[in-house]
Amino acid sequence: MNHRNVDHAENISDVTNTIFLGIGSNLDDPIHQIEQAIGALSVFVHSIKRAHLYRSKPLGPQDQPDFVNTVIQGETGLAPSDLLNRTQQIETSQGRMKTMHWGPRTIDIDILYFANLRVTTPTLTIPHQEIFNRSFVVIPLLDLLPNEMTPTGDRIVRNRYDASTLVRIDT
Repeated sequence: MNHRNVDHAENISDVTNTIFLGIGSNLDDPIHQIEQAIGALSVFVHSIKRAHLYRSKPLGPQDQPDFVNTVIQGETGLAPSDLLNRTQQIETSQGRMKTMHWGPRTIDIDILYFANLRVTTPTLTIPHQEIFNRSFVVIPLLDLLPNEMTPTGDRIVRNRYDASTLVRIDT
C-alpha cells in the first residue's frame, strides 16, 4: 500500500480524499448530538456513509453516562489541518468543553484516517494513534470496512475486539 508521510500542513484542496471520522457523545441527548454533528460535517464532507451507533461504558472515569459512538466515511477537499479546524469548530458550537481527560462531552470528533496519509504535527496525528485500542471505534469502523483493511493497509482482526462491551443501537 502506498502512503505518504506528512509532517506539515499540506494544501490538497484540489483533490478529494476519503476520510474516516470517529464521533462520540455522552451528554445532552447523545444520539441527537451525533446527528447534529453529522449534519454540520455534511457541509464539507460529502458522500457520507455511516456505521451503526453503539453504546459503551466510558473509557475514563466511570461516574459519567455511557457513550454513544459511530464512525462515518466521506469525501473532502479540505487539507488535514483544515479538517481538524472545522471539526473543532463543530465541537465548540455544540458546547464541548474539555474539563477532564476522557471526561463527559457533548460531542467528540476524531479524524481516524485521511486517505492513506500519515500525518504527524504538534496538533494532529493521522491515523489516530488509539484506533486499535478502542472497540467502540474499531467495531463501527468495521461496519464501513467489510474487507477489514484500513486505508493505510493495516488489517483489522475482527475477533481481537470484544464487541460484547458494545450495544448496537438501531435508529
